[in-house]
Amino acid sequence: MYNTRIHPYFSIYGRLYSKDDLLELGYSLIKEGEEFEMHIGGFILDWIDSSPTILVKTSGSTGTPKDIALKKEQMVNSALATGNYFNLTSKSSVLLCLPATYIAGKMMLVRAMVLGLDIHFVSPTSSPLEFVDRSFDFGAMVPMQVANSLSKLNLIKKLIIGGAPISNSIREELKGIDNSSYETYGMTETITHIAVKPLNNKMAKNTPFTVLPNIEISTDARGCLVINAPNISDEPVITNDVVDIISTKEFYWLGRFDNVINSGGVKVHPEHIEKVISNYMDIPFFVAGIADEDLGEKVVLVVENGVKEDIKQTLDTITDFKKFEKPKSIVVLKEFIRTESGKIQRFKTLSLLKT
Repeated sequence: MYNTRIHPYFSIYGRLYSKDDLLELGYSLIKEGEEFEMHIGGFILDWIDSSPTILVKTSGSTGTPKDIALKKEQMVNSALATGNYFNLTSKSSVLLCLPATYIAGKMMLVRAMVLGLDIHFVSPTSSPLEFVDRSFDFGAMVPMQVANSLSKLNLIKKLIIGGAPISNSIREELKGIDNSSYETYGMTETITHIAVKPLNNKMAKNTPFTVLPNIEISTDARGCLVINAPNISDEPVITNDVVDIISTKEFYWLGRFDNVINSGGVKVHPEHIEKVISNYMDIPFFVAGIADEDLGEKVVLVVENGVKEDIKQTLDTITDFKKFEKPKSIVVLKEFIRTESGKIQRFKTLSLLKT
């Protein structure tokens, strides 16, 4: 049995809502709202019921999507930690432009209800600020939304960005925008972000992630990040993210363990190669390893709707590759397989090569 407490200053579009009001609102959104509002209404009803847990779907970017149960008490703790880190106080204004079907959108609602924020909704399109004409204290976006909102991004004073890799071109653009933008590290199992790093300063490229309060980090035998955060998870969260820990509170993310390519006995992180290539290419692509008789695995560049000859010419101009990093071949596919939230599903997309 969970007794949901709603902050007395929680409001939607400036109107205060009590727990009783939310019951009526939830049903109204489900019955009469647009599709994205129906999901918001459904989550509100789940949040205020007596169950101590919420079922949340993982994104499926690194495996099959699955439902996991998160404790509401731990979701509250996550909201409090975010509020403390970003100095969000009651009556601060926040924009929800992510779908409430996944953890990032759900937690924006939780933060508003727990911290007493004034939340506004817009459809979670690829250009969410298109019709927005006012400023907000806080918001969250995925990189694709950021790329399509650069001219109006100053309307969100503090912006967290996650859900997919951020391209080098976006990183450069953010340095000239008059707001505070942060890259986040986290996952559904950690109830969104557990670490952030600023993106606006000129040294942002070499800045490590800094973990939020009450979180301890370490690595396992594979060099992958282990997160010990008793306020948000009953057990340590063992990730598949290879990291370089530089202090008890800071780390560099190197790449996914399950993406590592063993080429001629050298372990290569495709994410690093992608960062290099993204300085020269702005079409969708990713780097992967495929079987090779001589090397065991060879590095290949997989591109969506590109011209192979042009891409080869671009690769030949790049001098930043280390040994074994330059792609040995280029594969062009008509369309990548993506999750509902827009993340490229590498392994499923690679399976297209065999069909």
